[in-house]
Amino acid sequence: MTAVSDASPASPTPSFASLEARLRAALPAGVEYATVRFSEARSERLTVRHGVVQPTESSVDAGSMITVWADGGFGYAATSDLTESGLARAAERATGWARATAGRAVVTDPPFDDTVTGVYRSPVAEPWDDTTLAERIELLVRADANLAVDERIVDRLAVLARIDTDSLILTSNGGRIEQLTRNTYPYMAATANEGTNTQTRTYGRNSFVGQGGREVLARFDFDRRSTEIGHEAIQLLTAPNCPSGTMDAVLAPDQMILQIHESIGHPLELDRILGDERNYAGTSFVTLDMFGSYRYGSDLLNVTFDPDVEGQLASYRFDDEGTPATRQYLIRNGILERPLGGALSQARAGVEGVANARACSWNRPPIDRMANINVEPGELTVEELIAGVEHGVYLETNNSWSIDDSRNKFQFSCEYGRVIENGELGHVIRNPSYRGISATFWRSLSGVADRHSFAVMGTPNCGKGEPNQMIGTGHGAPACRFSGIDVFGGVE
Repeated sequence: MTAVSDASPASPTPSFASLEARLRAALPAGVEYATVRFSEARSERLTVRHGVVQPTESSVDAGSMITVWADGGFGYAATSDLTESGLARAAERATGWARATAGRAVVTDPPFDDTVTGVYRSPVAEPWDDTTLAERIELLVRADANLAVDERIVDRLAVLARIDTDSLILTSNGGRIEQLTRNTYPYMAATANEGTNTQTRTYGRNSFVGQGGREVLARFDFDRRSTEIGHEAIQLLTAPNCPSGTMDAVLAPDQMILQIHESIGHPLELDRILGDERNYAGTSFVTLDMFGSYRYGSDLLNVTFDPDVEGQLASYRFDDEGTPATRQYLIRNGILERPLGGALSQARAGVEGVANARACSWNRPPIDRMANINVEPGELTVEELIAGVEHGVYLETNNSWSIDDSRNKFQFSCEYGRVIENGELGHVIRNPSYRGISATFWRSLSGVADRHSFAVMGTPNCGKGEPNQMIGTGHGAPACRFSGIDVFGGVE
């Protein structure tokens, strides 16, 4: 099976040329199956805070993990020593662990296609390497200055981070997967103060992120929003608290992504359903017998695992186990169809999943991680969503979140809101919050906006696993309306 992205040249990446022969030579002979996964991540983070350029942060992190299946067991070992001897020692350790677990592994036969080949490149229209460091800092200096709309802005910052990752997977039967991702993470925040009242407004609370270069900033209106954020922070100083009661809530796309992430993404991760996360991040209210019949939401709820969305943070062609990734429905017309589980978890559970076994680095094994999880658009305009609300609230940008260890009961707060009265947006409110139970909440979905409001965003810092793995996830959504929600405000 072969998969190559449209933007991918046929020739190998130059950075792999001198390394690839050593990696392939390290694959041990006389075993059932083996892979070597190389990864190099290069990062840069630039910050301007209150007019002051902060120290530049940069790093390069590279290494390889070798996985071996032998005698019905499997093991892995990682190393940053990429010499022939360093790789050979890692292969020896991995083989030793494989033989030591023989007869004890939950899955004894490798459930992978070891002949798979393919290439993926993030689409990049304006590479960051075409700009100088001085130009990138000047961009942030301007954005930071734009936030200073009033003397009551007491703190402000503008951030630009990027991570370029090159990965190569080689298998013992000639498989070869090359993937290069280029991710951009812009961020801004303005804090306003008056007396004892302090309010902060951010640029999407880290959700306006994606694959690509400088064009990611234009995608999320970075320049325009730098001025608006300052004004919205000032608005919140004089805004009344959010009203409390049972009412309709319209969630903007940048709040929808947190709702998707916490109450759909994590509950559907198959290793969590199987109990693997119990002592760290909890389990899930979802059980294996729910797939195919359980009503997760109203008929309007359609959720996909979609690794093919151009520019989304977790787009790829293959997961880190080497499984080709294709778009699949997780929930269709409100009915739960399949979990977020890679090939190994699927073999354990006996259910079909998706290609979402991912590792955050070369020194971590792949585990089940949500990737691009999207709520599909509906047929209403945002104006029609709001027109259908007699009394409710419109909520933007997550501020805080709390959810129980089975991903069931939750409480979320937002940065910014507006009241809705008789189908029209009204005044700004501060400290808006709402709570619910995951499936009950999604069953209250009463309106889904069309593709014109659909926004492709993500979360750059999802943590899971022991040892912990911090990784980026992609989420896309339109604005959505939920009926009969428990909404409340902060303490005066």
